Amino acid sequence: MTKSFMDLTGRVALVTGAARGIGSAIAERLSSAGATVAIADLDPATAPSSTISLAVKADVSSSEDVTRMVNTVLDSLGQIDILVNNAGVVGPEAPVRDLSEADWDRVMNTNVKGVFLCSRAVIPHMAERKKGAIVSIASISGKEGNANMAAYSVSKAGVICFTKALAREVLDDNIRVNCVAPALIETEMTLSLDPERAAVLTSKIPMGRLGKPGEVAALVHFLASDEASFTTGQCYDVSGGRATY
Repeated sequence: MTKSFMDLTGRVALVTGAARGIGSAIAERLSSAGATVAIADLDPATAPSSTISLAVKADVSSSEDVTRMVNTVLDSLGQIDILVNNAGVVGPEAPVRDLSEADWDRVMNTNVKGVFLCSRAVIPHMAERKKGAIVSIASISGKEGNANMAAYSVSKAGVICFTKALAREVLDDNIRVNCVAPALIETEMTLSLDPERAAVLTSKIPMGRLGKPGEVAALVHFLASDEASFTTGQCYDVSGGRATY
């Protein structure tokens, strides 16, 4: 039987922060392509059960939680072929002079440390099997920087740089590492933004609208599939034309 385009049958995908928003759309997309999908979230009970085979409660900023998460997936599903580092937080909208150390640490611990911990946890398994794809969700903010969102912008720049560094480390293990940099996407997370701030960010998008979670999921699907077999260490924008460099 001939496999369909970007078919993921027989593969296990782990998607973090996948109970809602972009993560949920990614889990649904990978599942529809044939992957067995496990998700991790602080509140996994809210995830659509029809798209997942396993839901694990985990805080990606905790090394203990991440180790338990990966071991649970391996024990239950036998392998991890795809890791999608989606879990993230925006943090408060505030100028640097008003940003607390606790707020800064929370954003960095989730958005950067979480990507590090999750990637580190799956690499030995992927390296042993000489096969794997890691896709992390960065942000256009990580390329351009947004005023009053310094912690978020810096954290996403970290995801982009980490992607490039890690990709070079695991080439010989046949593990590909890429990331995606969305502009503002219609999710529950964007609802936490001040309406005036959201309008300013939307105005920077040449297409004149917010992105859809499914549009991010489509690119993640490609990067996780064999169609991207010669692609690693890259950051792909989903920005409606905001970034053209």
